[in-house]
Amino acid sequence: MASDHYFTGVPGTELKLRTVSVRLSGQDYELTTANGIFSPDRIDPGTAVLLANTPEPPAEGNFLDLGCGWGPISLTLALEAPNAHIWAVDVNQRALDLLKGNAEKLGLTNITAVLPDGVPDDIRFRTIWSNPPIRVGKAELHAMLERWLPRLEPGSDAWLVVQRNLGSDSLHRWLQETFDDFDVTKETISKGYRVMRALRAGN
Repeated sequence: MASDHYFTGVPGTELKLRTVSVRLSGQDYELTTANGIFSPDRIDPGTAVLLANTPEPPAEGNFLDLGCGWGPISLTLALEAPNAHIWAVDVNQRALDLLKGNAEKLGLTNITAVLPDGVPDDIRFRTIWSNPPIRVGKAELHAMLERWLPRLEPGSDAWLVVQRNLGSDSLHRWLQETFDDFDVTKETISKGYRVMRALRAGN
């Protein structure tokens, strides 16, 4: 279907695989992507800014990559924190299948790629990294963050990257107003993107 978006659950277009060369966690890899997903030809600029401007993840625990696509964030987290478990969440089944294949190619066994309802309700996260799908619309984006940010453990943080001209300032204000127990800060501005950190109170 010509109307397919990267947030389409099951893309209607015929699958056409492609190989991309990417650098993750300081190493070069050949990975598989396809049409009908977000940024199939490269690591998109927003994700690249996020990966370049976040500290090392915790050594262990459950992590969440919200809107994982074909996997650059999840794969980076899995490489940098081999004792952690990364939950890679997306609504696009094709993207999830590609991520599973890429994880297998890299020999990574600490990633679970699932639809949102595939994450058990009792899982809490040490960190969330996300290039959220802004183009789904403000209401759906807010609902997504209201669902997942409260599942951060006390004292843990979320790192979000948003293009400045697509509402990063308004999202920052909304986060501050909506989540009383979070301290939301603007950490970095780079290449037209803003990286925000949402730190949950507690130890």
